Amino acid sequence: MKVYLLFLVMLCFSLVGCGSSGDFSDLQTFMDEVRARPKGSIEPMPKFQPYESFTYSAASMRNPFQPPVKLDLASRPKGSPDVKPDESRTKQFLEDFNIETFQMVGTLSNDAGVFALISGASGVHRVRVGDYLGRNHGRIMSIDEAKIDVVEIVPDGEGGWLERPRSLSLKERS
Repeated sequence: MKVYLLFLVMLCFSLVGCGSSGDFSDLQTFMDEVRARPKGSIEPMPKFQPYESFTYSAASMRNPFQPPVKLDLASRPKGSPDVKPDESRTKQFLEDFNIETFQMVGTLSNDAGVFALISGASGVHRVRVGDYLGRNHGRIMSIDEAKIDVVEIVPDGEGGWLERPRSLSLKERS
């Protein structure tokens, strides 16, 4: 019973503390001042231009980060109408990489023929005569113990095509 009586007394004191004295004049004055201030305006949302997609069309041109090749225009060979790449054939995996990224690391031979091992394009790859290599339609013409002979078909700059011989030499061991 004492606990109940003590609880009742505490409840009465807490209710007396919550009583309203009615003196909120300072709060009312502050609220009136805030309401009397001029109202600001919110800036409208900025207008965004709609996204226009862009297709990069210079992928087949010379890499701008490689030094330019100096050409003597008078002695430059002209393209032949008989030479042109076969655009209808299926491209091989190693044609997606520049030929400069490859190095010959060895050869293999068996009953099926002679194969060359080239390093590059994130691994070592086995190639044979007739395979294609590099971005300029390079075709492997011959393989021997020391090098791989490749003939690339490159544009001559006047709408024709030229055959350009290249070779990959065997990488020296260090």
